[in-house]
Amino acid sequence: MTTIGIGTQTSKQALATLSDMTNTLTPIQAEEHLARIAKAQAYMQANNIDAIYLNAGTNLTYFTGMLWYASERMVGAILPALGDVQYIAPYFEIGSLNGFKVIDGPIHGWQEHQSPYTLFVQVLKQLNISDTATIGIDESAQFFIFDGINKAQTGLNLINAQAVTAHCRMQKSDQEIALMQGAMNMTLAVHQATASMLYEGISTTEVETFIKLAHQKVGAPGNYFCIVLFGVATSFPHGVKDAQVLKKGDVVLIDTGCKVHNYISDITRTYVFGEPTSRQRKFWDTEKSAQLAGFNAAKIGKPCESVDDAVRSYLTSQDLGPEYQTPGCPHRTGHGIGLDIHEWPYLVGGNKTSLATGMCFSNEPMLVVPDEFGVRLEDHFYMTDAGPRWFTEPSNSIDDPFGLHK
Repeated sequence: MTTIGIGTQTSKQALATLSDMTNTLTPIQAEEHLARIAKAQAYMQANNIDAIYLNAGTNLTYFTGMLWYASERMVGAILPALGDVQYIAPYFEIGSLNGFKVIDGPIHGWQEHQSPYTLFVQVLKQLNISDTATIGIDESAQFFIFDGINKAQTGLNLINAQAVTAHCRMQKSDQEIALMQGAMNMTLAVHQATASMLYEGISTTEVETFIKLAHQKVGAPGNYFCIVLFGVATSFPHGVKDAQVLKKGDVVLIDTGCKVHNYISDITRTYVFGEPTSRQRKFWDTEKSAQLAGFNAAKIGKPCESVDDAVRSYLTSQDLGPEYQTPGCPHRTGHGIGLDIHEWPYLVGGNKTSLATGMCFSNEPMLVVPDEFGVRLEDHFYMTDAGPRWFTEPSNSIDDPFGLHK
């Protein structure tokens, strides 16, 4: 018996089933960025934080809409508890940055021979922020930026800005959820198309190439990331160095995602190329039940760790583990997702953060059977007032993973 939906058509035919899925998706607008800034400033005022520094990357994008990359040159923004955003950048980049600017604010420039960190301290003074103020530094900023600021200042209390950034970013707006829903729908369609074009002898590299083309066909720039594993390699959660070639009876694990207006999808599907063995079937069914146990445990007001606890309790009842031991689940149940593929909060033991409306998570309690195979079924859910809701419906069964014959 062949698994339903696996190896039914050529790659050309599979690509022909896909079309652009981005037509109804719109980027985050300036009004939402301003609301995010207002939320951050209210939190800073309530917690005696005078300003935070947002480094080039997703925190800068989240609050200001500006898309820029982190490099050896300091590019970012000061977000004061009171007042307007102040950008800091090399003089020669100002023209480019003005083109990416969504939220107004002056760009303070530094020449190549000058210290951006001294400029940072000068801008704080221009904002009438005292020499003993509390300043949050973007948790994703490179150490040299923190070190440079620290050496240029005297008396400032430099803290981790994560208290502010995570406070704002953990709970997604309806628009953020809509963008991730679009991205997840796209990646699930890519998964189904990919499964349909597998054949004995295809390499993982060839599959990765197809997935990139398929994501482009549905309207994404390409893959944000892609992991394709066959056989024993599936027992290594994030892959192995060498490519593999598909054989009958191999477990296939594909984990991939894309970006839509900067928001990320991330879905994993695992199935068997050919007839599953009883052992493969047993672990696949256990993985599906573990994923559902985590989903059912997600309740508004409960701590994030309760989801992970429910998964590990179920796996222990199936004589797996205990805890992170294998055969069993060697990593946390899930991660937050948004502009970053892994962001707060995390579904892991010890995380007391309360589940709240708008939080978005992966649910992927992967089972690893060392030296044999691994099974990861990864879908994401978001919290609503009424409880969790799937972005994508979990895989149907090991015989019909995409529910084509429901």
